[in-house]
Amino acid sequence: MKAEALLAELNRLRQDVPKDSADIEWLTLHHVFCFVSYQMGEFQKYVAEQDKKGAFQDFKDQGRGQ
Repeated sequence: MKAEALLAELNRLRQDVPKDSADIEWLTLHHVFCFVSYQMGEFQKYVAEQDKKGAFQDFKDQGRGQ
């Protein structure tokens, strides 16, 4: 699994929510996306560790992951 794929999906979710700085859903998605974007090296390391543990196996079994 690539960290970029997860980040792209998070961004898609963020863009699906109307921008509203008073809405906790938008605030959460926006700030988590920003934080993870700034920490891509650490996030890729985390994703690689989780991949080794099989965390994405169901997704891969469906032919959707690398």
